[in-house]
Amino acid sequence: MKVLLIEDEPKMVRSLKKGLEEHQIEVDFAYDGQLGKRLSQSNDYAVIISDVILPGINGIELLRQIRHDGNHTPVLLITALGQMDDKIAGFDAGADDYLTKPFEFRELLVRIKALARRPVESYQPVPELHFSDISMDLRTREFYRSGQKIQLTPREFALMEYFLRNPGRVISKTEIAEKVWNLNFDTGTNVIEVYVNFLRKKVDKDFPGKLIHTQFKNGYILREEN
Repeated sequence: MKVLLIEDEPKMVRSLKKGLEEHQIEVDFAYDGQLGKRLSQSNDYAVIISDVILPGINGIELLRQIRHDGNHTPVLLITALGQMDDKIAGFDAGADDYLTKPFEFRELLVRIKALARRPVESYQPVPELHFSDISMDLRTREFYRSGQKIQLTPREFALMEYFLRNPGRVISKTEIAEKVWNLNFDTGTNVIEVYVNFLRKKVDKDFPGKLIHTQFKNGYILREEN
């Protein structure tokens, strides 16, 4: 396995590189976002590990640029910024996982291995998804309800797409975390509720019929009101 580590603290780079190589993981590294971007463009990696606070391009902007270039390599963000807003910003930019400093090396290793063996998306290429008065164009990444265009962030779009592929079925928070964001669900975080509420404000708030419903203690379901 080969990974890219983008981190501006030389001591941490040396420590992580040594630890990963002891587990037969080859490591390329960069001390700033610019070099990290160039390496990501010229090499194939199983996982990209990036700090958020970096010289040049910060980790969030770097991630946006990587995703804009069509690079879908799993990205693990590591940072001292542990507030929910910081995590949401990372996920919206296209992060696959988020690890707050300080962390144990064992946890980093487990997350890297989990991202590296992430199953290939098995969805069939359907250009558009429809439910009730909702339509989603997967080619243009546009979303409409009752003919009204609604702007969704990448993370909101991914969550709405999963609902549209599973209408009428209760979807647990664990399933959303694993299938939408390829994460192990942490019961101590409310990130799933946060994103569902974001969607409701955009998809349901200004329309008469509510479509995203909570099933108490079970999860969420996309269905028309009775």
